[in-house]
Amino acid sequence: MLQTINVDSALKDWAIEQRRHFHQYPELSGQEFNTGSYVRKALEEFGISIVEGFSEPNVIGYLQGTEGKKTIALRADMDALPMVEEGEKPFMSTVPGVFHGCGHDGHTAILLAVAKWMSSNRHEVKNNIKFIFQSSEEASPSGAQQLVKEGVLEDVDAIYGIHLMQNLPLGKIGFATGPAMASSDDFNITIEGIGGHGGQPQATVDPIYISTHLIQAFQSIVSRNLHPLQAGVISFGGLQAGNSYNVIPSEAKLQGTIRAMTFEAAELMKERTAQLTESICASFGAKGHYEYIEGTPPLFNHPEACEYAKEVIENTFGADVFEPMDPSLGAEDYSYYLKEITGAFINVGMQSEKSQYPHHHPKFDIDEDAMPAAIELMIQLALNA
Repeated sequence: MLQTINVDSALKDWAIEQRRHFHQYPELSGQEFNTGSYVRKALEEFGISIVEGFSEPNVIGYLQGTEGKKTIALRADMDALPMVEEGEKPFMSTVPGVFHGCGHDGHTAILLAVAKWMSSNRHEVKNNIKFIFQSSEEASPSGAQQLVKEGVLEDVDAIYGIHLMQNLPLGKIGFATGPAMASSDDFNITIEGIGGHGGQPQATVDPIYISTHLIQAFQSIVSRNLHPLQAGVISFGGLQAGNSYNVIPSEAKLQGTIRAMTFEAAELMKERTAQLTESICASFGAKGHYEYIEGTPPLFNHPEACEYAKEVIENTFGADVFEPMDPSLGAEDYSYYLKEITGAFINVGMQSEKSQYPHHHPKFDIDEDAMPAAIELMIQLALNA
């Protein structure tokens, strides 16, 4: 049986007030020093210990449980995006060109409300709780990767995190079990050829022509090398070469992204893109320079943690609230935590009239009516694990 908890209207109102504060004063990845200071001060006021030794602006709080047999981590990301906010709400961003366009202001406020509740109900908190307020989810290098390197999970048995999700209806909570989100890696390619007159192509090694072969060949990796039941995608996002009608340039630059749902698929596509760059360029007499930029790994929701989370959702909110979700080729650096220990990443729906625009849209906004369920969910996950 789940413990009975009381998330009252005062806490809900307080959480919304915090969210609006964070929304008005957003900070970019790696620059969340004011946000971190605000969070640290609140945790200290709650009597929650601050775990020192982790890189700023990350803030790690710790609450000793009454039994202390397990340690459960809860995570929120704090960073905003380099975007100009559009709209007319009364708590618009006050920082030019910076905007909470993904909901991290809500995540930070939700976890802070969880900490506030637990500090006032310590007698009900049997497990040790580690509160991870993380910097730089939207950037590379990743904040989660850095915290894992610094040992944030060394004493943790399981970790849970939530994301307010615009493409999931308000009132629904869901996730994909197992492979849930993709890896996100990037690449740069420079093709070094021989330039010349457009009317004398035989005297050149045309990097633009070679680039068309690379673009086509890379798609064969997905269609002919990747297992048909595994998901992956290679997309080119940039091609720069030349600036004249009748001059074949000596160089072309390409850039793109690689997404995969499994570690094996990601490694396969990394190896094959490098091999094809070298071999195709060489076959035309050019030199191919390949740079692979490692991003976030695939996010794998552990089945045992998902089974537990589903039980908590159904017992807390009703059987009709849980929504099984398909895997997504979006990426999330929470994957670094799940690469190390058991846990789950859970989507709390907020799609409604108040939240009509997708994440990273200049008019994006969260529906604050989703926040109370997120607070209660995180509390229940931590109390009953």
